[in-house]
Amino acid sequence: MPGHLLGGIEAGGTKFVLAVGPAPDCITARHTIPTRTPEATLAEAAAWFAAQGGVAALGIGSFGPVELDRASPQWGFITATPKAGWSHCDLAGALGRALGGVPVGFDTDVNAAALAEYAQSDARGGSLAYLTIGTGIGGGLVLDGRPVHGIAHPEIGHIYPRRHPDDAGFAGNCPVHGDCLEGLASGPAIIARWGASLSELLQDHAAHAIIADYIAQCCHTLFASVAVGEVVIGGGVAQTPGLIARVAQRAAELDAGYLPGGTRHTIRAPRLGLDSGITGALMLAAEAAAGA
Repeated sequence: MPGHLLGGIEAGGTKFVLAVGPAPDCITARHTIPTRTPEATLAEAAAWFAAQGGVAALGIGSFGPVELDRASPQWGFITATPKAGWSHCDLAGALGRALGGVPVGFDTDVNAAALAEYAQSDARGGSLAYLTIGTGIGGGLVLDGRPVHGIAHPEIGHIYPRRHPDDAGFAGNCPVHGDCLEGLASGPAIIARWGASLSELLQDHAAHAIIADYIAQCCHTLFASVAVGEVVIGGGVAQTPGLIARVAQRAAELDAGYLPGGTRHTIRAPRLGLDSGITGALMLAAEAAAGA
């Protein structure tokens, strides 16, 4: 039977973070499981929620690509993902049924994180972008207090930055686009050309300025194209000491004082630390419960 708690899942390609609580800002239990096959992973997730007494609603922030069009028969599915075995997985439907037909809220993992960070911010202009820089690069957008859904969802990691002059010899490692942002600035891209993670390289290594430049270009693009007031940067690469400060400085140099808003544009680490994604998933659950 459904319980009185909200349930949240931050569904990643490596792990699923599970949580329950009476409200998004009050997590009373959490658990992490490895991402294996869909059958094994979803069964283990459902069993954990059942062991908590069930949930009244579930929110899922998922790796993608995913289908977010409520009119589509594949709403709530992971679509054609490079994650082996997960293409065309009915993530929201399968878990909703396993948990007794509870209402389910569903979005990308980065949109969920963006929602949570937006709720914690002073919401300049009602807008915020969340970037995760890690194994891949993804981005979520909140405009006028709502996550952005268009013909699909934003794929900010696959924009093409200008090449840094000291990085001309690297072809990029995105299997689809080569030298898109993800192909140049993700964790695997850093290791592919320098043999170590960014945090392992000395602070005077050229990699720090190169990666900061690429991420700063993305931030400037977000400030200029969708007029967000704040870009929040999370993920493993973003935890490199000094990186976010380098990005903010370089983004200001790229802007050269042109954009309306000027110094009001903010680039920062997540206010919620590592909890942005799971908090956002619980917010999706609360919204689903309210609409049931």
